[in-house]
Amino acid sequence: MGMTVSQKILAAHAGKEFVAPGELINCKLDVVLGNDVTAPVAIAEFEKLGMDQVFDQEKIVLVPDHFTPNKDIKSAEQSKIMRDFARKLGVKHYFEIGCMGIEHCLLPEQGLVLPGDLIIGADSHTCTYGALGAFATGVGSTDMAAGMATGEAWFKVPESIKFIYYGEMPRWLSGKDLILHTIGDIGVDGARYMSMEFTGEVISKLSMDNRFTMANMAIEAGGKNGIIVADNITRKYVEKRAKRPYTVFQSDPDAEYFEIREYDVSKMEPVIAFPHLPENTRPVSEATAVSLDQVVIGSCTNGRLEDLEIAASLLKGKKVHPEIRLLIFPGTQQIYLDALRQGYIETFIEAGAVVSTPTCGPCLGGHMGILAKGEKALATTNRNFVGRMGHPESEVYLASPAVAAASAIKGRITAPWEV
Repeated sequence: MGMTVSQKILAAHAGKEFVAPGELINCKLDVVLGNDVTAPVAIAEFEKLGMDQVFDQEKIVLVPDHFTPNKDIKSAEQSKIMRDFARKLGVKHYFEIGCMGIEHCLLPEQGLVLPGDLIIGADSHTCTYGALGAFATGVGSTDMAAGMATGEAWFKVPESIKFIYYGEMPRWLSGKDLILHTIGDIGVDGARYMSMEFTGEVISKLSMDNRFTMANMAIEAGGKNGIIVADNITRKYVEKRAKRPYTVFQSDPDAEYFEIREYDVSKMEPVIAFPHLPENTRPVSEATAVSLDQVVIGSCTNGRLEDLEIAASLLKGKKVHPEIRLLIFPGTQQIYLDALRQGYIETFIEAGAVVSTPTCGPCLGGHMGILAKGEKALATTNRNFVGRMGHPESEVYLASPAVAAASAIKGRITAPWEV
């Protein structure tokens, strides 16, 4: 019997030739990640263990990104705990303001996560790195503490669902639309504790930025991880960034899947997730009556250069609707700089948008762009739960950067072809 790519990565890190779904295993870790929300809790647990060193100073990554730049005294204290810990224990990869970014944009950019890796992060969207052909999953702060101390973590080997995408991608369709359509199809618990393996002719042509978006939202379907087998597009992205060797794993032809689902993308149009769940999806043509107060473009889901390029192409020479607040958050300092050099930032500001330093702030309703009671926002973020971006009686709609930019111009949810 063959194994899926996820099984192979777990088996390799458990030192076993074969692992089966449901099996409990202990694995060696390549990367342990924490942010300014989760790492301070993990650090407290780590210190309770009486530890005075981490298992590997090169394999711990600490990124203050959720409430940074610090919004208040409490968030400043959170960041200080991380900073002091990194300095005291010699953690090599601590990213301070000025060189930081949104963690799930930053780690791939810096070459810290690679194909074949086993990665845990005390953040649910750690599954983003599956776009590189890695097994990456979110954990709690106590598991992060144990991982920092021992370099190991336990796993139950997940079953896998294979998602096959075929057909010709229509203009304006993106990875965000593919994953929203998929979540709308299977529901927010449709892949609960399963590996979501994305494949097919469409995926093989998809850019890395779009692949990151798809893997990022696997957790919104309950997935343990999302993964795309590394190919030439992956290698091209990784080879100029990797600072250590890596291994590419493939699913066996006779690997067993819990389920296989196929989608013809040629029949799709951009997708909108209505409040208050990512599964509550409709095609954009059925959503154009929804008026808006705010549009947010960015986050670990859609804050990469290609996302900003698409938004700028629609906003060029146009103005944001006078009743709309348009907030744009590049994913990292490097993305910000690249967008500046390409002229995208100038386009955004001339259109009437505000461009922020990289931060998770508005996505989780942490700071910058908080919604008031009754307000509606369209965002390229990954969640639209009750109160996600502000007041419990506000509403969040999820969409791609193309739809977001078009909607900012019109003042309502808008298909890109309308502008």
